[in-house]
Amino acid sequence: MLTTLISIMVVLLLLNFPMMIPLIVAPVAVVLIFYPRLGPDLLMDQLLTGIESPVLLAVPLFIFAADIMTSGKTSNRLLDFIGAFVGHLRGGYAVTTSAACTLFGAISGSTQATVVAIGRPMRERLLKVGYKDSSAIALIINSSDVALLVPPSIGMIIYALAAGQNVSVSKLFIAGIIPGIIVFLSFAIFSYFYAKVKNIPLAEKVNWKDRFFFTRKALLPLGFPVVIIGGIYSGLFSPTEAAGVSVLYAFILEVFIFRSVHIKELPKIALSTGLVTSAVFVLVAGGQVFTWVLGYAMIPQQITEAVLGNDPSAVYVLLMVSLFFFIGCMFVDPIVVILILTPIFVPAAQAAGVDLIHLGVIITFQAALGSATPPFGVDIFTASAVFNKSYLDVIKGTPPYIAILIGIGFLLVFFPQLSLMLL
Repeated sequence: MLTTLISIMVVLLLLNFPMMIPLIVAPVAVVLIFYPRLGPDLLMDQLLTGIESPVLLAVPLFIFAADIMTSGKTSNRLLDFIGAFVGHLRGGYAVTTSAACTLFGAISGSTQATVVAIGRPMRERLLKVGYKDSSAIALIINSSDVALLVPPSIGMIIYALAAGQNVSVSKLFIAGIIPGIIVFLSFAIFSYFYAKVKNIPLAEKVNWKDRFFFTRKALLPLGFPVVIIGGIYSGLFSPTEAAGVSVLYAFILEVFIFRSVHIKELPKIALSTGLVTSAVFVLVAGGQVFTWVLGYAMIPQQITEAVLGNDPSAVYVLLMVSLFFFIGCMFVDPIVVILILTPIFVPAAQAAGVDLIHLGVIITFQAALGSATPPFGVDIFTASAVFNKSYLDVIKGTPPYIAILIGIGFLLVFFPQLSLMLL
């Protein structure tokens, strides 16, 4: 049965169908072939069940907020603020890129939105101070990975939905903060030594008068993650309510205060959000059918027994989770991988005593890493389209960053407190 399922998916993908088609068609075909007595009504119920969860309401709202800010001036204000303080240091523009990606990730929750919003203006600045284009693009797409780790992470919302077990999205958001900071600091250290070895020229130091000017301009955008993280951490509002607040905050900021987005542009922005959201929801619905069919056929138990054995340790389970998600996200959209693999590994992780919040951080970290890793990481193709560069040009500079992220992945596996210390 599993062979038939995978074969149908592979054939449909080779025929260039979008991922949502094989994700739905393959399990439906398997049910019709192997379990015809179940009938189509049950599968339709599963499709609808996949998008019933209230936690999914946060996804379109966070996407809408990110789209509004990507269309406005938030990213440029963040870049000017960070650059004013560290741009003159060795590797300062690269550090500015990593820091801006971290901050914008804490606003958008999307790696691809971060590539667009930070990548466009920052790439030009990096090229002007002497960075090779391949190095600049590699830094941008890998720094954007932080958006899946720090709140509001759309990947964590999808994980909480796929894991079930009443996994707290709020706790997942808080657990991702320290790993996100570790990624930023690691990239900052690498950027310093890279600039030193390559003898990248130092930028001119900004005087304190201009620093105060740029700080004042960035205060309101910087308030965004404070409001979202602070509100969730204090219990003032839930992640879904935080998503609503984020839309209101972005709307007031860009339309009325900065006046960088005209109110007449909002329907076009909302349409873009709707298209992305519909694709996400179809994937989530298809993922529910896919995982239900796997569960009905007891495939997860067979896979975990074959891969993990009868009594695996917590570390071994997390290493296997890291491996499967890393490889999976190299080839398929992270949302799809999270939806398919999470229900397979959650029972084994629980049996081994793994905290499901820690597991969620490991999974979203590997999803982030895979999304910027060849051959088919989604951020690679986003960067290729945004910067009008070939696939090979985009991936040329990625190996050092992938190596750093793999090292951090091992740290997260062996030191759970890096994920759990703020809870």
